[in-house]
Amino acid sequence: MGILRGGINEVIATTRHNAAPMGIHRRNGKTTLVLFTGSHTLENVRKEGWVVANFTHDPVLYVRTAFGDLPEEMFTDEIVGGIAMQRLASADAWAAFTATIEHESPDSVVAVLTLRKELIREPVVHPVNRGFASVIDATVHATRYVKTRDADVQRLIEYHAGIIRKCGGKQELAALDLLMGHIGEKR
Repeated sequence: MGILRGGINEVIATTRHNAAPMGIHRRNGKTTLVLFTGSHTLENVRKEGWVVANFTHDPVLYVRTAFGDLPEEMFTDEIVGGIAMQRLASADAWAAFTATIEHESPDSVVAVLTLRKELIREPVVHPVNRGFASVIDATVHATRYVKTRDADVQRLIEYHAGIIRKCGGKQELAALDLLMGHIGEKR
């Protein structure tokens, strides 16, 4: 089965000089990724034909990659099947895939991913932390909120912010501060 599990696996996906939080879908033996029209990730997948799923437990990195670009020194090259791919240098584990566009709509594209190589660099057990999980959920909502300013989405962010404040550690609280700054809200 590999590193990915059934359902949606939240990772930081890297393409050439690009990183973004993404959900990689694993269902019925098929691995897919939904990419949105106009994104750098989609442009790079079309051009290069690969994506790397980076596994990290750094909540700040999820927020940073949702709202901005990382400096080049945060990436490292890996040669996978003769293809030069990039991953996050700090990733605990990573899985490299070739990507084939399967379906296109006006707003999004579904790419089928084929595993080429995976590596667990730091075999560390991370206990389930509701604060970390809520950083992921709040970040997903925040990327939508900055485009729509929808009050219902804002309430979802506040709900998750409450969980982060209650259950999160120092890094989750730092991620929340960063996220709130990106959406123009005070903590």
